[in-house]
Amino acid sequence: MGFRLLPRDRILLPACLIVLVGLFVAVAPGRPLALLDATVLDWLGNHFHGLVGGALTQVYRATGVGFTAVLVAMALIYLVLRRWWTDLRLLVMATGGILILVDLVFKPLFSRQRPPGSLLPLDGHSFPSGHAAGAVAFYFAMVVILGSHHPRLRPVLTTAASLLVGLVWLSTLYVRAHWPTDLVAGAAVGLAWLTVCLGFWRDPPSSDPQSGTFRSQRSP
Repeated sequence: MGFRLLPRDRILLPACLIVLVGLFVAVAPGRPLALLDATVLDWLGNHFHGLVGGALTQVYRATGVGFTAVLVAMALIYLVLRRWWTDLRLLVMATGGILILVDLVFKPLFSRQRPPGSLLPLDGHSFPSGHAAGAVAFYFAMVVILGSHHPRLRPVLTTAASLLVGLVWLSTLYVRAHWPTDLVAGAAVGLAWLTVCLGFWRDPPSSDPQSGTFRSQRSP
């Protein structure tokens, strides 16, 4: 099993780490970004009511751990049936690894409290958001996998995944499960981990006997 990062990945990975650490430092109590976090949550609570608020609450409930586990299981079964073993390895690594990173490493390390006044019973730490990290790792891993087999569908898949992740984020903020900066930090963790996983998933460069150059078959 090889490992290959693209040139952009060598910039993206340290950038994600800088975002994660920088945000945590910037949201210390009393700092402007912490005040902005509270302002955004208060604005959402004051402007989203009735059916919209109820719908967002249901979205958050529906996209919780149980629902996501079912989706992941269905995706794994699909990949097994198609015998896409390299893609199966990518999905297992992306979804399993992100849980370990967020829940066992980063949340205990940073220990940020959740926003007060949550609309649902919640426990655990807030930073970074596991909802955000898991959504990025899972949905965009599936975009890469399906897009590699069906290139024409890649724009549609990317758009659909982006809209779904955005809706999950909005519902998370509405129920006050996380601060906005938790979501940005979670996205940074999810993106960084997916980048590492893709490094193992990509085919190594293969030699072109006619031109003497190297090329890769799989490098999204």
